[in-house]
Amino acid sequence: MRLGEWTLGISTRLILCFLRHLPKDDAFETLDQALPYKDRIIGVGLDFSEMDQPPSKFKWVFDCARDEGFYLMPHAGEEGPPEYIWQALDNLGIERIDHGNRALEDEALVRRVATDGLALTVCPLSNLSLGVVDDLTSHPLKLMLDAGLMATINSDNPAYFSGYLGDNINRVADALDLNDAELTQLLRNSLEASFAPALEDRRARHF
Repeated sequence: MRLGEWTLGISTRLILCFLRHLPKDDAFETLDQALPYKDRIIGVGLDFSEMDQPPSKFKWVFDCARDEGFYLMPHAGEEGPPEYIWQALDNLGIERIDHGNRALEDEALVRRVATDGLALTVCPLSNLSLGVVDDLTSHPLKLMLDAGLMATINSDNPAYFSGYLGDNINRVADALDLNDAELTQLLRNSLEASFAPALEDRRARHF
């Protein structure tokens, strides 16, 4: 990672992920094992199937991660209900929402996410593969933009879901007939959601 920064001027940081289908004690163990490498890690997420695994189950480990200086960005509202997004907001105190598709089912939640300026890391081809949407033409990405949400396009697990970032952008843009202004907004949102300024501050202090 440092070699890339020195030679190419490209900085990277990792997001540590807890697996929500495992006992919460496993998440504490994962966090503990990661702490010696925290200078390479920007934040923590909460992955795997949301069904019957609410974010509130992991409140204490997220509190510990925040105390260690990590940003918090769990999966919420992809397969799970809007209530899971509320829990992520109010119980975990997150900085970003991974997925968040089902926020659109709750008008009050849409207003909250928009007012707080929280980014949604939307993964169209993952949503399609997991049956979250039946077809990309029914994907809610355009509706998110129309609602003033800071939606972004992401690849999720590109090898597993058969699509890297460019594939996600091109296919959902074609399916939803996104115009240049909408695509530009999505890319601008991605930059604003990346914590890039924070990365630069950390790099300056580290080196």
